[in-house]
Amino acid sequence: MSGAAANPNSGTAMQVRLRWSKIGKLRFTSHRDMARIWERALRQAQLPVTYTQGFSPRAKLAFGLALPTTFESMCEFVDVSLNTVDIDVATIARRVNPFLPVGVEVTAVAPVERGETSLQQAVTSSEWLLAVAADALAVSTWIESALDAPEIVVTRERKGKEVTDDLRPAILSLTIAEPSLFDAASGVPSDCVCIVADLATQPRALRPGELLDVFEPGFTFVRGRRLHQWIASAGARREPISLGAAAAPHRESVCA
Repeated sequence: MSGAAANPNSGTAMQVRLRWSKIGKLRFTSHRDMARIWERALRQAQLPVTYTQGFSPRAKLAFGLALPTTFESMCEFVDVSLNTVDIDVATIARRVNPFLPVGVEVTAVAPVERGETSLQQAVTSSEWLLAVAADALAVSTWIESALDAPEIVVTRERKGKEVTDDLRPAILSLTIAEPSLFDAASGVPSDCVCIVADLATQPRALRPGELLDVFEPGFTFVRGRRLHQWIASAGARREPISLGAAAAPHRESVCA
């Protein structure tokens, strides 16, 4: 007999969306390695995850926008396909969390409606907390210059071709924040200046590193954290998962 045997778990009965945080030393873990960590944790938690067919079945997971390596986040998302509807969604977080490494934690879970737009397509902006070593007045002047600029045109290489972009439409807001927004254990020096930046993700995402290169201000990047991901809807914006979604008690974590 040739060909792969049929996988009994290949049918998807429902999807659930998990919101999770990634802080501390795990910020050095790549997006691809995080996907492997998630597959292992879901398998160890014995959740009825749907798998692809073929010789190397993989869990059907759909991640949101990739988080840059070295960045932390309070709001990452993954959609998990399940092969049953006979599951209490409220129990998923506490079933999975014990098998995730310290620094990664499921903070909320909710069912995904059939036909809902994928996370990659639905998220329209991300809010970032950026700590930089710089003079506060210099940062304030830089923010004012960026927001007042009618356009911020840059030319860079993408896939072997030079592409010219105007970054200004992607800068939705910039403000100075208190360093205390980072956890005390994060190691961010108190004399750092913190910037909260709301950056568009469509039609092309503006990455925090690209933002900090605007006008070449010479700031030294210290720490970054994604605070929110937003979906624009009917003139307003909402989180990819409802605030009332089932959540598990936070466990102790290390933010080194």
